[in-house]
Amino acid sequence: MQFRQKALSKLQSPEELDVPVRFARPQGRLVLAVTVVVMAAASFWALTGTVSSKVSAPGILTRAEGSYLLQSPVAGQVTDVLVEEGRPVSAGTPLLTVRTDQGDRPVRAVADGRVTTLFARMGSVVTTGADVATVERVTHPDDPLVAMLYLPGDGASAIRVGASVDLSVQSVPRDRYGVLRGRVKAVGRAPQTQAQIGNFLGDSGLAAQFSRQGNPVAVLVTLERSSATRSGYTWSSTDGPPNSVDSGTPVTGAVHLSAQRPVDWLLP
Repeated sequence: MQFRQKALSKLQSPEELDVPVRFARPQGRLVLAVTVVVMAAASFWALTGTVSSKVSAPGILTRAEGSYLLQSPVAGQVTDVLVEEGRPVSAGTPLLTVRTDQGDRPVRAVADGRVTTLFARMGSVVTTGADVATVERVTHPDDPLVAMLYLPGDGASAIRVGASVDLSVQSVPRDRYGVLRGRVKAVGRAPQTQAQIGNFLGDSGLAAQFSRQGNPVAVLVTLERSSATRSGYTWSSTDGPPNSVDSGTPVTGAVHLSAQRPVDWLLP
């Protein structure tokens, strides 16, 4: 009965013209305004903004010309070591003396550089072709260091020459001194074998480490120079570490890839 009375009342005034119009509450208007602003900002960013990504890879600080393994041309006992690690040498400089059946024979450097590692010690016995030292090729003493990164082939394809690189140096606390700044100078055209990496770095152990996931592509990174830091290179911190960085120091590089507009990957 009550439902019937309500229905009859509705038929008598279908338009409800006598009911006052209700406007939205202030809280509702505020929510609507905020929603409109957020949507407008998101649309503007999607059309004009950019999204950048990074790809990380292990590497090492070295010289642009790399290093070479010096091997003994004769077999015998080392009777004299004539150089120390870290010393610069010229091509033809004797590094050690080996006593053979035909007398004492010198083992000489084959190119200008700096001795980074000595494997032969006084009194040790070497065979023909044995590794006796690693020599870093250095044409000029003031030549700057570079970073050589080794990336999987599919990761290197997105890297462009000139891209900025952040280098975390293993021997430098990142939370205190930040990262080294650099830029990509060259990207290898083809993956390198373990033997090729070992020949360039003069270290078969590092070559095996960089090749654990297959033959990688080499990426050459130049370091940004700075006269305001002790190391002579630019860091994300103002002064950088209080000491210099040496060749042979492991690094991890984060390469900044080309920026993309959000609409490019939101709407493939």
